[in-house]
Amino acid sequence: MVADAKSTLLDYLGRARRAMVFKTEGLSEYDVRRPLTGTGTNLLGLVKHLASVELGYFGDTFGRPSGIALPWHVLSADPNADLFATAEETRADILGLYAKAIAHAEETCAVLDLDTVGHVPWWGDDNEVTLHQVLVHMVAETGRHAGHADILREGLDGAVGRFPADANMDSMTGYDWPAHVARVERAARDAAASASS
Repeated sequence: MVADAKSTLLDYLGRARRAMVFKTEGLSEYDVRRPLTGTGTNLLGLVKHLASVELGYFGDTFGRPSGIALPWHVLSADPNADLFATAEETRADILGLYAKAIAHAEETCAVLDLDTVGHVPWWGDDNEVTLHQVLVHMVAETGRHAGHADILREGLDGAVGRFPADANMDSMTGYDWPAHVARVERAARDAAASASS
């Protein structure tokens, strides 16, 4: 059975959203928040960012503001304030914000057609979009950050997969990961040696 375009986009977006939340589960307060790259990327910050983005794209873009205050989006705020949770913001606060953003987005998608036109104020003059474009944009945006979260989480505690009992990972039970890593390392070294000779 072929689903309609809106349902397909919402399904893929929903999968990526669930993966983002899953990546925060079972970690200490420190590990879910701590910077894991040179630019400060962290798991809870990625969720906060996605919540903020969804509220904008599925709210203000289509004249449907959520009414949820985002103090990290005021002009005087640090440009990366939406990418980390302050000590005062609890994990429940951030996950709750994401849940509210998702609910608001789903309401917007329920009442608007894919060809409904909106305007993204922060895109400047070329800001006209359709709901279809915004859904594609958010599938890509959320998928991109879910990939970041995959790598961050694996680096923290070795946990892999998009959700508990991910069939893609379960099929690799018993796989010799150290041997695989050694193969990849050997191939990289051999390629580097060939390129330099």
